[in-house]
Order: sequence, then structure tokens, then C-alpha cells
Amino acid sequence: METSNLSIAAIRALGIDTINKANSGHPGMVLGSAPAVYTLFTKEMNFYHKQAKWFNRDRFVLASGHASALLYTMLHLSGYQISMDDLKNFRQWGSTTPGHPECNLTDGVDASSGPLGQGIPMAAGMALAEKFLAAKYNRDGYDIVDHYTFALCGDGDMQEGVTYEAASLAGHLSLGKLIVLYDANQVTLDGPLSMSFSEDVKKRYEAIGWQVINVKDGNNINDIQKAIRKGKKELYKPTLIIVNTVIGYGSSNQGTNKVHGSPLGKEDGRNAKLSYGFDHEEFYVPEEVYDDFANSCIKRGKNRYNKWQRLFKNYEKEFPELAQELKDAIDGKYSLDIEEIIQNYKPGFNDATRNTSLQLIQEAAKQNPTFMSGTADLACSTKTEIANENAFSVENYDGRNLVFGIREFAMVAMMNGITLHTGIKVSAGGFLVFSDYFKAALRMSCLMELPIIIPLSHDSIAVGEDGPTHQPIEQLVMLRSLPNIRVLRPADAIETAAAWKLAIESTNKPTALILTRQNVTTMENTSYEGVSRGAYIVGKEVDHLDAIIIATGSEVNLAMKAKAALLEENIDVRVVSMPSMELFEEQDKAYKESILPNDVRARLAIEMASDFGWHKYVGLDGKTMSVSKFGASAPANVVIENYGFTVENVIKNIKEIL
Repeated sequence: METSNLSIAAIRALGIDTINKANSGHPGMVLGSAPAVYTLFTKEMNFYHKQAKWFNRDRFVLASGHASALLYTMLHLSGYQISMDDLKNFRQWGSTTPGHPECNLTDGVDASSGPLGQGIPMAAGMALAEKFLAAKYNRDGYDIVDHYTFALCGDGDMQEGVTYEAASLAGHLSLGKLIVLYDANQVTLDGPLSMSFSEDVKKRYEAIGWQVINVKDGNNINDIQKAIRKGKKELYKPTLIIVNTVIGYGSSNQGTNKVHGSPLGKEDGRNAKLSYGFDHEEFYVPEEVYDDFANSCIKRGKNRYNKWQRLFKNYEKEFPELAQELKDAIDGKYSLDIEEIIQNYKPGFNDATRNTSLQLIQEAAKQNPTFMSGTADLACSTKTEIANENAFSVENYDGRNLVFGIREFAMVAMMNGITLHTGIKVSAGGFLVFSDYFKAALRMSCLMELPIIIPLSHDSIAVGEDGPTHQPIEQLVMLRSLPNIRVLRPADAIETAAAWKLAIESTNKPTALILTRQNVTTMENTSYEGVSRGAYIVGKEVDHLDAIIIATGSEVNLAMKAKAALLEENIDVRVVSMPSMELFEEQDKAYKESILPNDVRARLAIEMASDFGWHKYVGLDGKTMSVSKFGASAPANVVIENYGFTVENVIKNIKEIL
């Protein structure tokens, strides 16, 4: 048997054994795509297992994350820290080989994947990052940023809308170093693809600016390699390689949905192996196969890595400042000094926090050369554009303003890819109400611990005339419910500056900044220190503590006005600004007690959104001023008054509590 055929047979056999051992998994794509992935890894892709995070490696995204057994097998054979025992522990508690790939858990995995549709957008984000950094840092004779991004997807990915959103933008931006292998096996979980899908994928992708190559036989590695090489030569178009495969190749149920997500079992698994000419015990890999990988991708990767290291050392001598700048960016060294800008925000300064946020974006861009900012076609409303910078485009690949178009879901999924690539701190946002569109991608940001920044303006019913379709009610609750996120709703300009500093300097959590369209007044006691602790006292009681008002965003201004009015009636309240529940929960018990003492049960929370989650802080004896229905279309001040967010209503509620 030829070495390549033996290796492919061994890959398929390991996939069968891995899934059978777990009695769980998806063998269909593993068996169908083994030749394509083998060809990519051993013949065309550049990576080095001993330097898994090598900056100039080619990236690989397994868009169809359910085929994880195939990726783990490839990484094992390619020398990564995945042992045979790890394969045997597939999908088990505490293993490094979970059901779907996780980039923070498994050596060599470039992106967590599984939710279909998000793989190609992440790959597109990586390709975008490569384009930007190459344009910014490469010099004649020094192509220090020069690599490809590959993805493997399936029929399911092609049906997801977010895939098309990102593919459309990738074609528009001519991301030529993006190459997608499409396992076109014509079967989905429920049955033949024809039940739900009949479009001409080739024509569709050609129409949005992609090069499309068809490989008729998914077992023909020569044709697959030719297609990949043709994709590499096309510099101005991303490439889609349609690889026609047979799902569950070798199984008695090949070509059907029965092999999509169920183990083959001992008998069918053995018969499948025999059909490949592979007659060995379980979890056996011939030495010739290890040698095949050692003499191909491992050897090539080491040589490419060493060559790049030499190139970068010379680059450092020739361009020391640029080299240091790039190294800091790759290492994620981002910071934001706000001391100077907050001098502009004296008490009484009156502006919308979205406008203050725009000023902070300019500061972030000045202080961080690889900071990029964007939005989903709302820059003039969300205030996200970096001044005196071009839009990232075919004409200006070094542009720092990202124009995603009306593609919220793809925007955040691509931000994930940009951040996974490393070298860029990315911020992009939209209206808070539209966070529903991208929640699934933000969930992956949280899971992958990616410190993306999402500024979300138009934060409440104060949007006014646009009415209930544009007035967020439940979105804050949704964002706060995500594990590993920081949601910051600043009350004034000082808190906005503090929130941006925390966002820029975050290394392992995404940050959502919730910003007003309406003006807010900067107060006496707001501070970075207070914001960094999640909640703090902005209006201290004068003599005795009767009640506590907790508020966020513009409602802190309301609380402070009510405090003054209450004091005239000899009711002494404390006002607590709580810009971030998450940061407050990170504080120790003593600090929490100092802000919200247990013996003060008279508490009122004020937020123009759903009250879900606030009862943790107001308790059974407290109350909330919130919104439990959809908004209304009218001028902002009219909506706010009719929904009860007035000084008079605050006083009424405090008196009722007392």
C-alpha cells in the first residue's frame, strides 16, 4: 500500500476507534474528509508542533466541529501534545479531547468550534487580521506576516446565514489567503441534503467574489492538492474547494445520515477498516504513518519556523521600533492611559456616553497602533469611527476602521477570528437591541476567553421615537447572563473612560459597553477606582442611612436628583452606582458589605430595562424601578416620564419601602 493511502487508512481507523471507545461522536465527516485533511496537513499547511502558537503559522478552523475526532487524530500524528491515551479519553471528563474542539484546552486547536456557521466567519476574521498586519508591518524583503487561513466546513455550514454574511464580506474584501475546503457529502443529520437545500453553491460563491474549484472525488489526493495550490495562487479572491465526499466512507451505512452522529460499532468499524486494506488492532498506527508525518508536515514546519525566526531577527535589526510594536501586539500588551482625557470631564460636563466613548476610541487608537474599530453600518450613530484613518478595504488594507455592513452576527464571529489570530485589539458594535443578532457569537467569545470590545449604544427606552423595535428591554439581562463577560453601563463621562480602560486592558474577557444616546451629567464622585470594583458610593448619606438607591447608566443622574429631594424631607439615602454586576461580584465580602450593608434592607434599584437579576441586590424587602413591557414611540422625555422614571416616582417608591 502506498504510504499516503496507509496514512489515510490509519487516520480513518483511529477515528473509528476513538468514537467507538467513547460510544459517542460523529464518524461520518471523519471518514469522508480524511483524505482532504491529510493532504492539507502533510502537503500544504505550514505549522510547527513545538511552537503551537507560532505567529506566522497557517491557521486551521474546523468549522464542522463535530468532526473533532479527525482533528485530534491529525494533531496527534503531527506531533502535538495529544497522546494515544488522549484519543482513548475522547469526550470524557477532564480529557483534552472534548466533543467539539476548544482552543484553550487542546494543543494545536486554533479555534473553538461546533455551532455550525461560525467557523468560516472566524476563518475570515483570521484572514482579515493577516491582511491588516501584513500591510502594516511587512517591508521589502521582509514578509514577516505571510500565511494562509484554512477551514473545513460541511453542508450544514453552508445553510447557516452567518456563513453567507461572512463569505460575502470576505469576497468583497478580496481575502485571497482564505481557503475553505467544503466537504459536500450531501447528507445532514436528519437525512439527504435535498430535503432542505438545492441551491448551486458554486454559482453563489462565484457571485460574491470567490474562486470555486470542484474536486469530483474526495479520495483523490492529487486533485485535492492541485486545488489547494490553485487556491494559494489566487491572491485576490478567497477560494472555496468543493470536495465531493461520501459520508461515513467504508461503513455499511455510508452515504446516509445513519453515520452522521452515531458510532459505527465494532463489527461495522472492523469491516470499514478492512475496506481500506487496514487489518490491525484498535488504536494501532504503523510506524510508516508516523514517519510519513515526520518527513512531511513536521519537517517542513520546523524548517519554515526556523527560517521565519531568522527573518524576524533581521527585521528587528532593520526596523527595531516596528518589530517591538508587533511583538507587543502579538503578546496582547494593550493599555489605555485616561489621566489626561478625564481632565476634560469636570462635574457638570453634559454629553451622551456614546459621544464620550468616541473620544475614548480616539485615545485607544493613539495609544495602541493595532487597535481597530468598527460597526455593523452604524458608525454615525454608535460613534465608533477612528478619526483620520481609512476604512479597511481592498484599497487600504492598513485601514483601521472596520466596515462590516449590516451583518451583526458575522461581525462578532469575525472579531473572534481577528482576536484568535493575535496582534489586534478589536472593537465593534451597534445598537444594544441588536445584540440578539450576535449573541451566539458573543457566547463563543466568552467561551474562548477573547477580550473583544462591543460598544452598544441606544441603551434604553430613551431611544424614544424609534419605538419598541429599537428600545432594548431584556438585552442587558441576556448579556449579564453570559459566563465570563464584563457588562459595563457607565453613568457619566468619567465612568465611560474607566469602562474603556478596563475593556482595552482586559486579557481574557469580552467587554460589552452599554452607552446612552441621551445626555448624562458628570458627577462629583465618579471614578476609575469605583468602576473597577463594579459598584461604589457616588452619593453618600449625610447623617444617617435610611435607604440605598442602586442605579446604572443615565439612571444614576436620576438617583442623585432624587437623593437631594429626599434629603429635604429628612430621608437620608445612599446612592450606589453599579456599572458592572460582574466586577462587583469579584470583590471580597468586606467590600460588598461596605457598599450594600446587610442591615439596610430598604433598597431601590433603578434601571430602564428588565428587573431580572436585580432582586439579588434589593432583596425581598426592596423594590425595583424597571421596565416589564416593551417600549413606546414618542420623544425620549415623554417615554421616560410615562414609564415612571421621575424624581417624584423615586421618592414615592422610597417612601413605600420605608
